[in-house]
Amino acid sequence: MTNQIKRPSLLDALIPLVVLIILLSLSVYLYGSDSSYGPNQIALFVGAAIAVIIGLKNGYSWAEMEKAMIHGISLSLGAVLILFAVGALIGTWLLAGTVPALIYYGLQVLDPAWFYAATCILCAIVSMSIGSSWTTAATIGVALIGVSVGLGLSPVITAGAIISGAYFGDKISPLSDTTNLAPAVAGAELFDHIRHMTWTTIPSLVIAIVIFAALGFNSGAVADAEKIVKLSADLQAQFNIGLLNLVPMLVLMIMAIKKVPAFPTVFIGALLGGVWALLFQPELVNKMADDTLPTALGLLKVIWSTLHSGFVIESGNAELDKLLSGGGMAKMMNTVWLIMSAMVFGSVLEHTGLLRRFVEAILAKAHSTGSLITSTIATCIATNILTADQYMAIVMPGRMYKDEYARRGLAPVNLSRTLEDGGTITSPLVPWNTCGAYMHGVLNVSPLEYIFYAFFNLINPVLAIIYAYCGIKILKLTPPTSVPNPVAIKG
Repeated sequence: MTNQIKRPSLLDALIPLVVLIILLSLSVYLYGSDSSYGPNQIALFVGAAIAVIIGLKNGYSWAEMEKAMIHGISLSLGAVLILFAVGALIGTWLLAGTVPALIYYGLQVLDPAWFYAATCILCAIVSMSIGSSWTTAATIGVALIGVSVGLGLSPVITAGAIISGAYFGDKISPLSDTTNLAPAVAGAELFDHIRHMTWTTIPSLVIAIVIFAALGFNSGAVADAEKIVKLSADLQAQFNIGLLNLVPMLVLMIMAIKKVPAFPTVFIGALLGGVWALLFQPELVNKMADDTLPTALGLLKVIWSTLHSGFVIESGNAELDKLLSGGGMAKMMNTVWLIMSAMVFGSVLEHTGLLRRFVEAILAKAHSTGSLITSTIATCIATNILTADQYMAIVMPGRMYKDEYARRGLAPVNLSRTLEDGGTITSPLVPWNTCGAYMHGVLNVSPLEYIFYAFFNLINPVLAIIYAYCGIKILKLTPPTSVPNPVAIKG
């Protein structure tokens, strides 16, 4: 006998959300920046358990919900593979001298007063060129965190600048998957979508750069010449520094521009880093090798261990050791745990209709164009929080609001832009979201810290809402939506 499925009430939808918010707030209060290393995962599982109980009450079977959880986890496995590859890449690029070389040259050319603004601009250019915020953060971003430490600047503000620049490129590059996904969901054309996004995206970046410049000039930070000379000398003492160290990064960026899929691109970059370590850091690799093994096997073991466990340097300089130790696939396991826990929670909410019921309540209050776009952005942010997945934060609200935008005579580019304004760029601000967890794992700075300095990601949704209420660059459909292939004109 099949259970009759009951439509969830608004109270049903709110209970797991409120419980999760309370538990996550308590987790942060009790554990601070360590909340992502276990406490948040427990909060997500408890929230999922409550959602399951509500689902059982409404007629869903455990088997159905378990299947939904497994499916939700499966959706994150692509990100998990990239995470493991990035862990391996960071390890071998540290050993190969690629990251140390980037830090060394950055210390020579970057001025503290302009550093935060330059970091944002540099990451924006790289990300726009390759279409990937993740690759940008894992390569140039890791090095810039190191440069900030060397210059005596804040790694937290630097992380905010990296996130701002990286997500500008991720949002607007035609090579980016989210830039292609949003118009596909909304029914818009790719380059129309990109042109329409520039009206909110470029002003947001400009404002962010101005703020970063002001922070740099007002910080009073002055390059400590003696400290830079010492750190540069220590880098040269531990590694063979040269431009050839940067070849693995160049190869990776070329592959990304050629649209080679992310996982093989990053993993090939990691393997190339291992080869480069053997070629350009032979003294360091030999020093780390197990002398009880034949030479070739000893060297192989060093590279192999770096891929799975990361790189640890013991130079006698505690600051340098902290700066240049890290990476390895194993170091990403906590991030994977967090992502899977979040996907379990989000999958139950989606399958049992609790998330849709919550969105319907919001949509019922959205009477004007301004309130509709605001509701869409709020839904994207909520989806990023509740389902922990950037793609879900684009696809789910896109499906939910597409017909409503058409019914109100709004061109599809309005929806596609809003999905990016609310979904793409808020994902790294949520600690348990795949993007937030990834950035934490790569930059070693918690989203709870850099959220206050990811100015582009904070300004863009606000600017989009202001545009919506003021009617700025809101395109209307004409002729009416009943006519096939409507043409968008300025409203």
